[in-house]
Amino acid sequence: MGKLTVRALRAVLVVVLAGTLFVQASMAWVLVSGSDPEDGSAALTAMRLITLLGMVTVQVALVCVWRLVAMVRRGTVFSHAAFRYVDGVIGAIVAAALLWFTVTAVNAPGQRDDPGVTLIMGGIGLAVLGVALIVLVLRMLLAQAVTRDAQAAKMQAELDEVI
Repeated sequence: MGKLTVRALRAVLVVVLAGTLFVQASMAWVLVSGSDPEDGSAALTAMRLITLLGMVTVQVALVCVWRLVAMVRRGTVFSHAAFRYVDGVIGAIVAAALLWFTVTAVNAPGQRDDPGVTLIMGGIGLAVLGVALIVLVLRMLLAQAVTRDAQAAKMQAELDEVI
């Protein structure tokens, strides 16, 4: 991975992290201060709490991707240590999907006249779970690469002994 690519990715990660922190601070301030411009209904409060938790899932994924990029730069990504961060990304995506399903459930009573919206929102949640499955497949590819790398190192060591 080139230096320009790494810098660009890290810049994006920093901007997104700053954005999520701003949204969290704003939501927390509204919840704690009671300066809710709306009527303070239970659904609105639930949505704000879900938003706070959703930002946490994004932040977990960002930190894991940052660590993986650092491992790529050091050339250590094909190791068992990388699995912890890939698992973190998968967990964050699954948590985000579950939060989205919660948003769908909270929003559903207001959509009785148009249940198609609830179905579409459910479909979006399934698509997010699909992204988690794609990352899981990539994790399996990483596991194969780690195994192959270990096998190659063992064969190289045996070849060095013969020579």
